[in-house]
Amino acid sequence: MVLDLIVIGTAISLGPLHNSAFILLLSSRRGFRKGMAFLLSWLVNIVAVIACVVLLTGGKPPEHNSTPSTVAIVAKLVIGVALVVYGAHRRRRPPRPHGPPRWAARIDDASLVTAAALAWLLQPWGLVGVGAATAVDADLSTLDDWLALSGYCLLATLSLIVMEMYAVWAPEAAHARLNALRSWLQRHQEQLIVTLSLLVGLWVMGRSIYELVA
Repeated sequence: MVLDLIVIGTAISLGPLHNSAFILLLSSRRGFRKGMAFLLSWLVNIVAVIACVVLLTGGKPPEHNSTPSTVAIVAKLVIGVALVVYGAHRRRRPPRPHGPPRWAARIDDASLVTAAALAWLLQPWGLVGVGAATAVDADLSTLDDWLALSGYCLLATLSLIVMEMYAVWAPEAAHARLNALRSWLQRHQEQLIVTLSLLVGLWVMGRSIYELVA
């Protein structure tokens, strides 16, 4: 479970869409507050999904080869297949130019509520769903699994935390370098989405098949 959560959390953190949007927020008027609203909303969403899973399982993993265990594994397998299909589809379609989203022109006037809602909209729900299905195996009677789930939530938010802190401690340097990063993310958005979808999808498929036959 721990290795799966590390892979999924890293993929969530590296997603180009929410990172580009976050940099736009940081570059806007009252950027620190909007960035913090986005970051906290993002983290709360991930924690809430994990909390729902824990409530459903009671903090105890289902027995091996039981119906709940099999359902969770099949759910991961289905999401893994969907990620691979999605990545393959985006890889085959003609390249499209990616400019700033239409809402970027109104970013200076965006409220904190809008910034928080944007985090919810840009959440990679497929990856979050895989993380939730993986968290079914968590045993909260052990400290290790508590740390694993906490680490997963923080890892999935790590890129936002790093950029927020960078903007606080070195605002001038952060403005230039983060905007350069946003330009790079826009130029390579398709490649990043395809790569992350295929890698995570294949990983989840392989692990799910192994768990089903083991």
